[in-house]
Amino acid sequence: MGESVAFLCLGAMGAPMAGHLVRAGHGLTVWNRDAEKAHAFVAASGGRAAATPAEAARDAAVVFVCTGDDAALHAVVAGPDGALAGMVPGAVLVDHTTVSAELTRELATSAAARGIAWIDAPVSGGEEGARRGQLTVMAGGDADAFARVRPLLGCYARTSVRLGASGSGQLAKMVNQICIAGLLEALAEGLHFAERAGLDPTALFAVLADGAAGSWQMRQRTPTMIERRFDFGFAVDWMRKDLGIALAEARRNGARLPVTALVDQRYAELQARAAGRDDTSSLVRLFDTPDQGARPLGPGGR
Repeated sequence: MGESVAFLCLGAMGAPMAGHLVRAGHGLTVWNRDAEKAHAFVAASGGRAAATPAEAARDAAVVFVCTGDDAALHAVVAGPDGALAGMVPGAVLVDHTTVSAELTRELATSAAARGIAWIDAPVSGGEEGARRGQLTVMAGGDADAFARVRPLLGCYARTSVRLGASGSGQLAKMVNQICIAGLLEALAEGLHFAERAGLDPTALFAVLADGAAGSWQMRQRTPTMIERRFDFGFAVDWMRKDLGIALAEARRNGARLPVTALVDQRYAELQARAAGRDDTSSLVRLFDTPDQGARPLGPGGR
């Protein structure tokens, strides 16, 4: 018999993560703002659907949440019918949303007042990693609570590491996004330079990927950047949300992020061109000119 667990919010990441929990034998209750989506999940994967987050969380030893932003998380967890209203003392809430460390600490304090442990556990690996059960989890919170939920995280994560007290997981995710944003800008500039220099970009990046410049982003994203194909992956809109969180935290702690601020504005330019739903690797589009035969940005040009 597995644990009795709940999963709240069945988006592009949450649904496959919840599916891994069901397949591992855990008794799962799900909730989603769009109730039809929750019932479709149950029909396809098993478990049961609840009408509110509080109802889903009522009998769960561990509750998982994976929603969009600070406002959505606060509503799902701390609203009148939120998860905390239904959870019992001794339960653990694991939050996979990428949000501010400030909100995380606030909700962790509210949970602790009810005898509930809070683990902030943002993930890296994208939709592909969620489907394959190969995510990386960066966690903050009580060490004993993390040890308790780590086997459950193992249902959909290949790596899960506790980095400190509440908020540490969110701070780690900020570092993750800072690094990815800078790397994608560098790849966009490198590809632009290679194309202008007359190099074969496919052959070039196949070589570079095996050298010191190689990275997951180079191996996975430069082939589609060369093709100017961006109708997949992690959207510009979401990256701007994440970079906004990191830049706000930097203003609080005194960190200097000049490159991150620059790339954030590059993503703002893509949003202004109606390309906010394109993958983050679409930064290369900002270098395209009509003489390169570039397609228009935004709907119909992806």
